[in-house]
Amino acid sequence: MGPLRSVVLAGGGTGGHIYPLLAFADCLRRHDPGVRITCLGTPKGLENELIPPQGYDLRQIPAYQLPRSVNMNLVKTPGRMWTAARAAGKVIDEVRADVVVGFGGYVSVPAYLAAWRRELPIVIHEVNVPPGVANRLGMKFTKHVAVGFPHQPAQAESLRDARVVGVPLRQRIAGLDRAALRNAARAHFGLRPDLPVLFVAGGSQGARSINLAVAGAAKELARHGVQVLHVMGARNEPVPIPTDLPVPYVTLPYLSEMELGYAAADLMLGRGGAMTCAEVAAIGLPAIYVPYPHSNQEQKRNALPVVEAGGGLLVDDAELTPDWLERTVIPLIRDPHRLAAMGAAAAGYGRRDGDEALLDFVYEAVAR
Repeated sequence: MGPLRSVVLAGGGTGGHIYPLLAFADCLRRHDPGVRITCLGTPKGLENELIPPQGYDLRQIPAYQLPRSVNMNLVKTPGRMWTAARAAGKVIDEVRADVVVGFGGYVSVPAYLAAWRRELPIVIHEVNVPPGVANRLGMKFTKHVAVGFPHQPAQAESLRDARVVGVPLRQRIAGLDRAALRNAARAHFGLRPDLPVLFVAGGSQGARSINLAVAGAAKELARHGVQVLHVMGARNEPVPIPTDLPVPYVTLPYLSEMELGYAAADLMLGRGGAMTCAEVAAIGLPAIYVPYPHSNQEQKRNALPVVEAGGGLLVDDAELTPDWLERTVIPLIRDPHRLAAMGAAAAGYGRRDGDEALLDFVYEAVAR
């Protein structure tokens, strides 16, 4: 198979679609610095903040929210979907794309439609069960479907024949040596090198229930020498943290260098988003997962296999109280042997090569 000359990547809206897209773009560029990489996004999505700073060409096309059920009438009826597909097609023609690789989000649908009309290879990467509505629609047009986790083909009929490749992770995370970076990471945040660190992050939006529970446990955690590095989430109201604690409790609205948070931590507390589960498992960081409760339980399905492998704990959002945290976190984070065993189990489940495995899959799809 010769090198790919031009690749169009589609995915937007949330970090769960954009971060794997960026990691895969980096992988393409590592293998061939001359490859043309064009990303499709919408005018309002998070991709506008994340993709251009990484040096990739981002083209905006109109994209529209889809109804939750997927059928071919959906494709045939709305004129605006064809308007969006025409816009995607113009970009595909201009850059003379060899393949379209989609990661989900509404912007993927016009890209899939435009590629299908041109009989271009389409590769879909999906991390959730059930698959997102955009990728479910895309699966009508291609058999080349890759997934991030081994549980997905078993749990979703539509993913039964998908290839498990893992999740493309940014190199700063995939190549992270937590032990080597620990002291530097702690110094960066103003944390002490000699006391355990609980890293709290509820995803890019944060999680108010997690924030409140940890703030409520702050005094007791500090009394037992547990430091906290707490990413509140940029869109959340700040939660007051007790002052005059005997050990550091560091709060941040947002953290772009997640690898520093992971390296500083002995234990993580967070949601069960697919990217969080993939990153935390790959680097062998023990975690307490608190899946987002108001959804179709995909976060619980993401976290459960890591927990069943021994790499973490699972607690329902409704049960996460200051008292639960005090009873659970303090004995766990002060037990280095148990943390080491959990970390090894997480690393055994996770994988660091999702970007390379997806690239192999894309080459196969194009060769066919």
